Amino acid sequence: MKKIAVLAVLSALCLGAYAQTPKDVKYVFTEASSLNLIGKIQEGTPNPYHRVDTVKYKGFTKGENTQVRCPAGLAVVFKTNSTTISVKTEFGYEYSAPNTMALAYRGYDLYIKSEGKWLWAASGATKPGHSSDNLVLIKHMDDSEKECLLYLPIYSEVLSMKIGVQEGAMIEPIESPFRYRVGIFGSSYTHGISTSRAGMSYPMQFTRNTGIQMLSLGCSGNCKMQPYFADVLCDADVDALVFDCFSNPDAKMIEDRLFPFIEKIQAAHPDIPLIFQQTIYRESRNFNLQNERNERAKQDMAAKMMAQAVKKYKNVYFITTNATDASHETSVDGTHPGDYGYTLWEQSIEKQILKILKKYGIKAPGKRK
Repeated sequence: MKKIAVLAVLSALCLGAYAQTPKDVKYVFTEASSLNLIGKIQEGTPNPYHRVDTVKYKGFTKGENTQVRCPAGLAVVFKTNSTTISVKTEFGYEYSAPNTMALAYRGYDLYIKSEGKWLWAASGATKPGHSSDNLVLIKHMDDSEKECLLYLPIYSEVLSMKIGVQEGAMIEPIESPFRYRVGIFGSSYTHGISTSRAGMSYPMQFTRNTGIQMLSLGCSGNCKMQPYFADVLCDADVDALVFDCFSNPDAKMIEDRLFPFIEKIQAAHPDIPLIFQQTIYRESRNFNLQNERNERAKQDMAAKMMAQAVKKYKNVYFITTNATDASHETSVDGTHPGDYGYTLWEQSIEKQILKILKKYGIKAPGKRK
């Protein structure tokens, strides 16, 4: 018995040593866009990591132009048997903000499939001034074949992104694990501001939870139903569209712009569902009376206009949202929820959206929870 026990221990030690990443590992790099880059609302951009071709589409302000060049919501899917995974990035623009983790705005977020579900594996970001360094996300894994989902930075322009695996290991693209193409145009909430990691915005959580792919056109502070954003959405190859477009504009802008915005998009997409979300309750209105008046006016106008819109237009829907709980402790800065708040938001809309999509033959291929 002692002999068997010793052999078992030795076998375990050998297996552990075999799986260790070498101390002086040599990395081989593959440009991520040569694998399978998913989550893009507009395919064929000159820079594969841009969400919109800003040469083709005119009218964006300088800030909007910067935002749509950031790869928020984009991810790379691939398989590898490497025991380590790293990333090398060439940035065109690097964002910085006190209310969002660097892991989200300039970092990477890695998930690996485990027992049929996407399980968080690692996240990381380089230190300021070291953006071109080889960023090791994870090491000391076993050498089995792994399906990987790697989210890109939400608010920094990427010119080149290379994924590193150890020399001798394989890395290959895989088919997208998510079905359909559901575009989502929205504010900083949809963009993912105040998330701790790049994969934690509510559209990305929705995608992992349901298996239905959301294509993010979140633009912080700039989702105001502008006609040039409508041009991008009109040309998008999508099965449905979801909107978080009542968070940025004031009540008067909602009243003036909503119907022309719907009509322009419906002219291009007459048969797909257009799903509008009410904006969430912002905690900054708890004691600030001016914020309370402005936010109440915005929500009231959205509810009033959408009550008319769902009767006036075919295939138009209005759903409720929630990003807080009874404690009202989910906010980061009074405006944006943290990760838990975004999880609550996703949970509040998931059943509502799936019910609508089902009417159009769009069914969730598999739910994580």
